[in-house]
Amino acid sequence: MKRKLRMGMVGGGIDAFIGSVHRIAARMDGLVELVCGAFSVHPEISRESGEALFVDPSRVYSTYQEMIEKESQLPEDVRMDFVTIVTPNFVHFDPARLALENGFNVVIEKPMTFTLEEAKQLRDLVEKTGLTLALTHTYSGYPMVKQAKAMVKENKLGKIRKVIVEYPQGWLSRLSEREGNAQAAWRTDPKRSGKSGAMGDIGTHAAHLAEYITGLKITDICADLNTLVEGRLLDDDGNVLIRFDNGANGVLIASQIAAGEENAIRIRIYGEEGGLEWIQEEPNSLYVNLLDQPKQIYRTGNAYLSNAAKHNTRIPSGHPEGLLEAFGNIYRNFVLTVSAKLNGETPTPEMLDFPTVEDGVRGMAFIDNVVASNASNEKWTKFVV
Repeated sequence: MKRKLRMGMVGGGIDAFIGSVHRIAARMDGLVELVCGAFSVHPEISRESGEALFVDPSRVYSTYQEMIEKESQLPEDVRMDFVTIVTPNFVHFDPARLALENGFNVVIEKPMTFTLEEAKQLRDLVEKTGLTLALTHTYSGYPMVKQAKAMVKENKLGKIRKVIVEYPQGWLSRLSEREGNAQAAWRTDPKRSGKSGAMGDIGTHAAHLAEYITGLKITDICADLNTLVEGRLLDDDGNVLIRFDNGANGVLIASQIAAGEENAIRIRIYGEEGGLEWIQEEPNSLYVNLLDQPKQIYRTGNAYLSNAAKHNTRIPSGHPEGLLEAFGNIYRNFVLTVSAKLNGETPTPEMLDFPTVEDGVRGMAFIDNVVASNASNEKWTKFVV
């Protein structure tokens, strides 16, 4: 079987931001076609979105329940192969559950679910069905993040001792949720976003990036969460001390009230023999500092890079690759994995290099543990999954 995979979408209508990003990323390598969707909780917006995206009107649905039920009844050579879920956090679990129960693979926004228990249920379903779930921790899709991971794995830095990861944004420096900003409104609402604000939204990205590059797992934390904008219901700033399973320590900072910042995620990793640094706003460069050697800058698209970095690079050196391409790498690797399984083939390690349901469980555990640590009088609390 050599064909494009057929994608359905829950959420992501013409009135939403992230849906178009997912559609661009999914189409980037010509491996996916959008065939159906329940694009909004408002049937009229879903219909208008389907028209704008040239989706067959008979496959534009009013609800995700209707979509999954009717798609599952279509012939195998017509129905969708996977569904992408780009709704607010509280509408992640049920469409993902229904999709998996009806034989459909899943791509889902992070954090994966509303609660840790829901995340564990999805993990159980993935294990039971053998289907594939990809979680869009986008920053792990950048070529130079892949290069950093490869260098750590190859022991270029020696044993890892310290990790510093920070994600400052400034877009919630004001009470934007009361000023008509729809994105701010749901992300700061505990009924729709969950028990954490900044740490749940962007702190999970930072934690995933730290674990992804180093290959280490967080074992203990000491968290301090803050709500600095008066009237806000969830944390908009926080700092977390971290211990890892090899004895390394670290600091994680996530703030959405860092006025003037955009999306300044940055990670520094130090081992016994040297360190490296990656900055998302300058993503094509990886800065490497080894003991007793000149500072080095590794650049995307060059022949000296790892196979993983090359596999996730599309254009020659000197041509910037950014967020959309990183998103596209997650989709491409997910699609190649699903296609290989459909063909009865074993996916390669390069294909399998995308965040999975296990990353989703650890992300939800990170939120739970940070909130619990912040409420505790203990300096250190165990990280429990």
